[in-house]
Amino acid sequence: ARVGVAAIGDEPIHTIALRCQVRIDPLRRNYSDEEAEGLTDLFGTRDRWATTQHTFLWQHTTAMVQGFRGATQVDLPLECTYDFEVSSAKYLHALRDGTVPLQFLFSGTVFVKGARGFSVQQVPWDREDRFDMPVSVWRNLIDQHFPNTGWLRLDRDTVDALDRYRSVHGLLSHDHAIASLLARASEDVR
Repeated sequence: ARVGVAAIGDEPIHTIALRCQVRIDPLRRNYSDEEAEGLTDLFGTRDRWATTQHTFLWQHTTAMVQGFRGATQVDLPLECTYDFEVSSAKYLHALRDGTVPLQFLFSGTVFVKGARGFSVQQVPWDREDRFDMPVSVWRNLIDQHFPNTGWLRLDRDTVDALDRYRSVHGLLSHDHAIASLLARASEDVR
């Protein structure tokens, strides 16, 4: 994320150790029926959303802002994950189009060089901003780093059992083993 930073006074800023909490604010957008179905694990059914949808943490990030006078811009690194044990990944995966409503909460330490050395000031806690990131940005990033794949965390015993199933049935991959198990489960439901 590209972030603009402005000095409050005329003194040149030597550096800023910037911290940021990036939160997702789900109440700031509407959802299609398909998206709502994908969000059931997080928020329950739509009729409960008024009480279950709250902002939640996506990630913490930091950046060192080099010296400047007046204003500057800095790149704030944002990590990308496809771990479905993480609420934010479940949320992002459920979205089909539109935007991801982000809230940036800033804090940090400002170092100002003066006539008698450095002074230290804190970034006020009320510094925040909002941004609506296009869902397509996240989807393109996931497609670039995890092309046509997903990621599931499994207990070791589950992985061992899956590996035995794969081997006994002569399947080439764990993906094939899971597909086989899903096919059998859907036959049992019929």
